[in-house]
Amino acid sequence: MISMQKFEGYLTRLPVAAVAAYVALVVLFAFTTVQTVIEILGSRDAAASAAEILQTLEARRATPPPAVRADISVPTGSAFLEGQTASVASAVLLQRVLAATKRVNGNTLSSQVDVQGPLAKSGFVSATFNIELASASLQPLLYDLEAGMPFLFIDGLVVQTASGSADNSKLRLVLGISAQRQNAK
Repeated sequence: MISMQKFEGYLTRLPVAAVAAYVALVVLFAFTTVQTVIEILGSRDAAASAAEILQTLEARRATPPPAVRADISVPTGSAFLEGQTASVASAVLLQRVLAATKRVNGNTLSSQVDVQGPLAKSGFVSATFNIELASASLQPLLYDLEAGMPFLFIDGLVVQTASGSADNSKLRLVLGISAQRQNAK
């Protein structure tokens, strides 16, 4: 080991080397200090960014998803045709389709109930309707029939342009509809 006296001897003989070593050490310590401060600031910014992302994710998770949308209306009433007999259930089916046709400004030309059809034994009532309506009213009519209560099933649909219409805005429908009775016996 070099004793302290020998080291001091070198520094007194070469004062320029002593000043250069001193300046080099000060610059090295200053560089190390600046580098450490820059790393600390970078880590602090990364931690703040991560905390912000975590807060955003927790805020999304904290709000429960809406259970039921408020703008959806659920039709009321029974899903089945009400009526003690097939005749009464048939009348309810006729009223339901006639009312839906009237709501879209359509005209029911004729209707026929099929009491003895293949579905009659399983508690279904079927009917065939001849309807005349504007072409823009077809989609609202079909939606009204299928989305309302009681549940109606469209078994057949034939669409033609009305023969007496000058423009093709009027349609003539042959519509086969069935529904299940509540008290099927």
